[in-house]
Amino acid sequence: MISQTTRVVNPSGLHARPASVFVKCAMSFESKVTARNVSTDSEAKDAKSILAVMGLGMKKGHEIEICADGTDEQEAVSALVQLVESGCGE
Repeated sequence: MISQTTRVVNPSGLHARPASVFVKCAMSFESKVTARNVSTDSEAKDAKSILAVMGLGMKKGHEIEICADGTDEQEAVSALVQLVESGCGE
C-alpha cells in the first residue's frame, strides 16, 4: 500500500464535476483506492464512490491523502495526485 498527500487547487474545491472526474480516474485502476481529507481529519473513503468523495467536503487549499493497495497502486496514486494538482480538468 502506498499513499501521497496533495492539495486541492480548484477554486470551488472538488464539487460534483471534478469529483466525478476523480472517481472515473480511480475506477480505471484495479487497486483499492481511498481518499481522505487531511484538513478536516476525516476518515478514508472509497475513491471509487462519487457520494463518498463528495462527502469529504474538499475545498480549495484542503490537503487530500490518496492511498492505493493492489497491483497498480503506484500508477493509481500518481495519476490521481496529478489529476488533483491539475484541477481535475477545470
